[in-house]
Amino acid sequence: MWTVDNRRRYDRSKLRYPSDLTDDEWTTIEPLIPLARHGGRPREIVMREVVNGIMYVLSTGCQWRSLPKDLPARSTVNGYFTDWKHDGTLKQLHRALFEKCREQAGRKTEPTAGVIDSQSAKSAEKGGPASIPSAMMRARRSRARSGTSW
Repeated sequence: MWTVDNRRRYDRSKLRYPSDLTDDEWTTIEPLIPLARHGGRPREIVMREVVNGIMYVLSTGCQWRSLPKDLPARSTVNGYFTDWKHDGTLKQLHRALFEKCREQAGRKTEPTAGVIDSQSAKSAEKGGPASIPSAMMRARRSRARSGTSW
């Protein structure tokens, strides 16, 4: 509920962009950021800015090339996003922030109930993919297969 305390806690007007991490959020996820690889050049990029860049793209839905110039280069941000998506770091970051939100709300970190949408349940009762009209349509033959494509 939007009380005076909650409005103060969730106020993002003092941040550069509404998608930027607060200090509290950063201290939560900083230990989960993978360390720089051994060998090669030392990491010079500020990882908080990389995460801010990822959050900007995810929250605004903009294209990578539309990333503001005061954030790291789009290739850098996209590279970390891709690496973290494949190695599971993004899931760990999401999980840590999700648990923190639940704790702040006074709830257990693990949800105790789930909701199934009634439309999904109806689809499953009817047979799932078989009830989709496109699945009932007969497949077309390609011209190449029939030998008349010349």
